[in-house]
Amino acid sequence: MKTIKTIIIDDEELARTLIKTYIDKVDFLENISSFETPIEALSTLKEKQIDLIFLDIQMPKLKGTDFAKLITSKTKVVFTTAYSEYALEGFNLNALDYLLKPITFERFLQAVNKIKPETVIQDTITIKSGYDLHKLKYSDILFIESDNEYVVFNTPERKIMSHGTLKSLQESLPRNLFMRVHRSYIVNKEKVSALKGKNLFIHEKKIPVSDSYFDKVKTELFK
Repeated sequence: MKTIKTIIIDDEELARTLIKTYIDKVDFLENISSFETPIEALSTLKEKQIDLIFLDIQMPKLKGTDFAKLITSKTKVVFTTAYSEYALEGFNLNALDYLLKPITFERFLQAVNKIKPETVIQDTITIKSGYDLHKLKYSDILFIESDNEYVVFNTPERKIMSHGTLKSLQESLPRNLFMRVHRSYIVNKEKVSALKGKNLFIHEKKIPVSDSYFDKVKTELFK
C-alpha cells in the first residue's frame, strides 16, 4: 500500500506530539517532520512531495489559513485548532477536514481515512512450469496437490505442474480463499461442495481430509 507522507505544523509541542503519536498508529501514514511555524516547513515542502499537512490555524506571525493559500493543490490539508469559529474559513479553503482540539484518535481516523490509498487486491498467481510461466486466477483453481517434489494446480480445464512444496505455497496463498486439508492437498474453499465422512468433494473429485485438519475443515467450511 502506498504511504501518505505527512508533516505537522503547530506552535504547541504537545499538539505536535499527539498528532505524531496518532500518525504512527496508522499503517498508511508516514510522518516526515514536525514544525513549530509554517516558515520552517517551506524548505521541506519544496524538496519533498508531501501529501498531507496537519496545520494549526491560530499561530503567531502567519495563520494556518493564510499559509494554506500558498500550498500546491496536490497537498491536502487537515486544519487543527482549538477555536471552532475558524471552521468555516478552513472549509472554504477546500481542506480535507477540520479537527477541533482536543483531538481524539477516532476523530483523527475519520479525517485521514478520506485520503486512504486504495489497496490493490491481487487475484492471480504466476506459476513456473519448466521453462514456461502461467498466470492463473485464484478463482480458477479448484485444488492443489503434491506430487513428490512438485505441486499440481488443478483447474476445470487443465493441470499445471510446478516444482515446489505445499508448505511453501501455503504461506503465499490468501488464507481467506485457500485451506490445507491434508499433507497432500490444499483446496479452494469456495469450490468445496460437500463433506462426506472424511472426504471433501470438488467437481466430483474426492479429496481426503486428515484427522488433524478435520475439525478445522468443519468449522471453517461448514459453519
